[in-house]
Amino acid sequence: MAVPGFTLGAFILLLLVSSVANYPNGKVTKSCRGMIPKHGQTPQSDPACHISVSQMTFRPGDQIKVTLSGPPFKGFLLEARDAENLSGPPIGSFTLTDSQVSQLLTCEDIQGSAVSHTSPSKKTEIKVYWNAPSSAPNHIKFLATVVEKYKIYWVKIPGPIISQPNVLPFTTPKATTAPMPTLPPVSHLTKSFNASDCGNKKFCIRSPLNCDPEKELACVFLSFTRDAKSVMVEMSGPSKGYLSFAFSHDRWMGDDDAYVCILEDHTVHIQPSHLTGRSHPVMDSRDPLEDMAWRLADGVMQCSFRRNITLPGVKNRFDLNASYYIFLADGAADDGQIHKHSQQPLITYEKYNVTGYPENIGGSHSLLLLKVHGALMFVAWMTTVSVGVLIARFFKPVWSKALFGDAAWFQVHRMLMLTTSALTFIAFLLPFIYRGGWNWHAGYHPYLGCIVMILAVLQLLSAAFRPPLHDPRRQMFNWTHWSMGTAARIIAVAAMFLGMDLPGLNLPGPWKTYAMIGFVAWHVGTDIVLEVHTYRLSRKVEILDDDRIQILQSFTAAEAEGYAFKKTVLAIYVCGNLTFLTMFLSAINHL
Repeated sequence: MAVPGFTLGAFILLLLVSSVANYPNGKVTKSCRGMIPKHGQTPQSDPACHISVSQMTFRPGDQIKVTLSGPPFKGFLLEARDAENLSGPPIGSFTLTDSQVSQLLTCEDIQGSAVSHTSPSKKTEIKVYWNAPSSAPNHIKFLATVVEKYKIYWVKIPGPIISQPNVLPFTTPKATTAPMPTLPPVSHLTKSFNASDCGNKKFCIRSPLNCDPEKELACVFLSFTRDAKSVMVEMSGPSKGYLSFAFSHDRWMGDDDAYVCILEDHTVHIQPSHLTGRSHPVMDSRDPLEDMAWRLADGVMQCSFRRNITLPGVKNRFDLNASYYIFLADGAADDGQIHKHSQQPLITYEKYNVTGYPENIGGSHSLLLLKVHGALMFVAWMTTVSVGVLIARFFKPVWSKALFGDAAWFQVHRMLMLTTSALTFIAFLLPFIYRGGWNWHAGYHPYLGCIVMILAVLQLLSAAFRPPLHDPRRQMFNWTHWSMGTAARIIAVAAMFLGMDLPGLNLPGPWKTYAMIGFVAWHVGTDIVLEVHTYRLSRKVEILDDDRIQILQSFTAAEAEGYAFKKTVLAIYVCGNLTFLTMFLSAINHL
C-alpha cells in the first residue's frame, strides 16, 4: 500500500512543529558627546564605580593602563577628555585587553576613541590601554558613564587626571553646581476608571468594544477628557510590564508621539516618548505632564495624566487639535526597560480628533487586508484543496458517471482546485498592497507563500496541457502533477503555522498551534482510513476473482458497501474540516 505524499509530509511536519538597556550591544556612538544614555531618567549621584590608571604622567606615544571597577554593572562608556575642556572631543585612542566584554567606538571621527560594553551581562572590572596621541593636551581626564540597570546609571564619573611632565600643575576651575532636576509628583489612584461617560464627556477607545474597566479585568481602555486648554488621559489594561499608546499620522510605527506606563518594583512610571522608525522608543522629559497617577490591582495596570492640548516649543509632542491614528500596545518590561510588544498594537480604524466631539470607538489588532489574506489562505489550503485531493484519489469509481461531458469526480476536483488557485492568488496580492512592497520583517512566511503561489500556477498550467488518458506522457504528467500538488500542500501548511504568529495576524493563545496540528492529524487520519479501506476492498475483489466465484451480485454488493463507507468517511471528514476552519475564521474575525 502506498502512503500518500501529503500523509508522509504531514507526519514529518507534525514532528517538527512545536511551539546598556537601550543599546545592550554597546553600540552607543550616538551618546559619545554627552555620554548620557537615552533612558529618559535622572542620573544617579555618588557613583559606586571608580577609574584608576597605571601612572599619573605620560608622553605622546605612551600606553596608560586604565581600569574601571566597582559593583556589578551592565553597560559603560569610557573616554579620555582634555581636562581643561571636558565638553570637547575625545582625546587619543584605546587598545582592548578583552574583546569579549569591551569594544572600540569611533567618536567624533576618531577611531577607537571610546570603549563600551559588548553585551548586557554583568561585569565588575574593565581593563583597557589608552594610547597618548602626538598632539595630546597637557592634562587628560578620564570619564565613564556606567549603567547598573535601565533606570539606574551614573553619567561622566570623573577619573584621575594625568599630565605631561614639566607642565604647570592642573588647577580645577571654579564651577557652580546646577541643582538636580526634580520630577513631577505622582499620586496613587484610589479607585478604578469606568466607562460611564464614554461618548458623552469622554472620547473612549475600548477593546472589546463597550467593555468597562471597572467591571472587566480584560478590558483595554483609553479615554480623553477635554478641559479648557488641557486633556485628561486615562489608560487601563491587563499588563505585567507596560501599557502604551501613541498618536500617529499613519498606520505605521515611526515618527509618533507616544506615552508609556512602565511597571518597575511595584511602581508605575509614566513616561512620554517618541518613536523613530521600527525601533525602541526614545524617552523624553516628563515636564509636559501633570496630575500623574497610577494604580495596580488584580493584574491590571491603570495610569492617568494631564497635558496641554498644544505644547508650542516642546519637541516630539503633537498638537491634539488635529486628527491621528491611535495605537495601543502592551508588553513585558525588565528593570524599567520595555521590550517589543508581543502582538500587533490595537489601531483605530481611521484618524480621530480626541479633543473634538466625544466618541466611543474600537480598533483592531490586525488590518482588514491582512485578515482577508489569512481567511482566504485558510479556506484554500485547509478546505478546498484538502477535499479536492481526497476526491481525486479515492472517489474516481464512486462518482464515475459523466457530468457536463466529464466524470463527476473530475468536475468536482477541478472546481475545488480552481477555487483554491483563485483564492490563493487574491490572498497573495493583499500583503503586497498593504505593505506597498516586500515585508522584510516576516521571516520565512513570505518566502514559503511565494513558493506555494508558484506551485499553484504550475499546477494550473500542467493541468491545462494534460495528455490524453493513453498517451505515453500521461504517466509522467500524473507523477509531476501529484508531486507538485503534494509539495504545495505541505509548504502551505508550514506557511500557515508561521503566519499565525506574525504580528500582523498573531492569533491569540496556544490553542491555534494545537488546532492546526489537530487539522493535520484529522486529514492524515482520514487519508490512512481511506487507504486501508481501498486496500482491503481491492483484496476482497481479488479473492472473489481468484476463486472464480463469478457471482455478479456478490461483487456488486461488496462494491456498493465500499462506496457507502467512502461517502460516510468523506461526510465526517468535511464536517471536521469545516469545524477547524470555523475556529480559525472566528478567531480572525475577533482580532
